[in-house]
Amino acid sequence: MAKSQATYSKKENEKKRLKKQKDKQEKKEERQANAKKGLTLEDMMAYVDENGNISSTPPDPKKKKVINTEDIQIGISRQEDIVDENPVKKGTVTFFNDSKGYGFIKNTETQDSIFVHANGLITQIKEGDKVTFEVEMGQKGPTAVKVSKV
Repeated sequence: MAKSQATYSKKENEKKRLKKQKDKQEKKEERQANAKKGLTLEDMMAYVDENGNISSTPPDPKKKKVINTEDIQIGISRQEDIVDENPVKKGTVTFFNDSKGYGFIKNTETQDSIFVHANGLITQIKEGDKVTFEVEMGQKGPTAVKVSKV
């Protein structure tokens, strides 16, 4: 007597596949039974109310808002470039690593922490020094340049 060539896992996979086909066929039949064919245009229409929600009833004409087309702005308004009168700022060195050549300066006016690299130094600095510097945009944000001790 020969054994069946199908293994247990093959039989299970076949059962799963057949069940999936059967479920799919049942869902298809259910969709077809519940399909709403022959609806009028009014039944298919959807409206947006004054709050932006979709509803089946048309909006109330009494709540209609009048909008002047000249008041609509497309795009953004021009923003004037803000130019600092004094580009030289003052701050305190909060951290500086001599071996790696970078650190941070805390601006005394805004209390912002600004990155500083050894390439932007005029004089040597260390932690706790009072310095003057200028800010330029670096690759990852504002960077202090022309840094010198006070």
